[in-house]
Amino acid sequence: MDERERALDTAHRRAGEFLGTLDERPVWPRASLDEMLSAFGGPLPEDGADAATVVDEIARLADPGLVAIPGGRFFGFVIGGTQPAALAADWLVSAWDQNSGSSLLTPATVAMERVAGEWMLDLLGLPATASVGFVTGGQLANFACLAAARAAVLSRVGWDVAENGLRSAPEIRFVVGADRHSSIDRAARFLGIGTREIVIVNSDDQGRMRPGALARALDAEDGPLIVCMQAGEVHTGAFDDFDLLIPIARRHRAWVHVDGAFGLWAAASPSLRALMAGADAADSWATDAHKTLNVPYDCGMAIVRDPADSIAAFRTGGDYLIYSGLDPWDVTPELSRRARGVPAWAALRALGRSGVARMLDRLHANAVAMARGLAGIDRVEVLNDVDYTQVMFCLDSDDATRALGAAILADGTSAMTGAQWRGRAVLRCSMSSWATTDGDVARTVAAIRDLVAA
Repeated sequence: MDERERALDTAHRRAGEFLGTLDERPVWPRASLDEMLSAFGGPLPEDGADAATVVDEIARLADPGLVAIPGGRFFGFVIGGTQPAALAADWLVSAWDQNSGSSLLTPATVAMERVAGEWMLDLLGLPATASVGFVTGGQLANFACLAAARAAVLSRVGWDVAENGLRSAPEIRFVVGADRHSSIDRAARFLGIGTREIVIVNSDDQGRMRPGALARALDAEDGPLIVCMQAGEVHTGAFDDFDLLIPIARRHRAWVHVDGAFGLWAAASPSLRALMAGADAADSWATDAHKTLNVPYDCGMAIVRDPADSIAAFRTGGDYLIYSGLDPWDVTPELSRRARGVPAWAALRALGRSGVARMLDRLHANAVAMARGLAGIDRVEVLNDVDYTQVMFCLDSDDATRALGAAILADGTSAMTGAQWRGRAVLRCSMSSWATTDGDVARTVAAIRDLVAA
């Protein structure tokens, strides 16, 4: 074998070894950042090394600092596993090394991304003519959608942001729920929308925006409006009531954006679809395929109802760039990027419509089973309605809850992450991985029962 083949063969072997340990290895990493810096650091060697040797060294040194995210008992943040077809397709993406901004330059990968986008719009009941831009994740998906929103709402009042910039532009009022994800505020900051321009609408005990509060907030505003709603609150999994909220926003000519990083996919399951009722009436939607669809990092989607709004925000020009209809670089901030939509095509093709629905139903069933098991442990209180894939729980004091969170990570059976909810310390369990089994849930509940008793 030549050097490239030996390096790839080593990577395949080492990847298989890592995946083969997922059921036994501690879920949380065993090494700290400082230890990893020490392992990989030091002066750059004067002489190079054989590629296969370097790959083997990477795998050996990194192992104690790796998280068992692809396994069935990683419940931290909202992070999915990786479907087998998506993982293998991602290896092809790296081997092909296609710069996937232009359909003329890389027609194969752009075609797969376009079809994946069409399939996704169909699955989620969104407009078939919407633009779908593949970005790094939910943060950039929110940014891309809101960049289109900013240009559109300013255009409605006669201001061309591409020509005039923002310095003397009419002030945009940016309306959000009290329990929105922080990536919404961060996207606003990237877009030149300051905290003074953000209007916060009260939410209920599950984090859903209150329709009456939205109506009052919009009645008090005049000028360009962007309203951000949510499909899947990150602690509780709750969905805003789009059927009630979107008509209120429409009466004020607001642009409606839905942050559905993990919740947008509920529309693909007949049993969960009601959670998304009315969301198809929005102007833009953001989601992450590396969450609920279980493709490798990174893969988010920015969806905009009218592709002209995406083009207004992102098309660049450039005398050497060749345009061919609606290209990937027309709907996202990037020109050069990898073909991150190819694993999404592979996952959707491998699962099919029924497989996506079954996976979603399984994630919800796992969340219900986890909540039931946790609620049966003395001192544990489950705090949310488990309508989707999130379980939020705590013990009888903040100190005890935080101590339990640390003990869970140290124990290594599973991984869950802490947060604050309504002034209380809580632990969050996100059911996002296709790999989670009944046995994983039972094993996790048993470990937590033992930790609480101790």
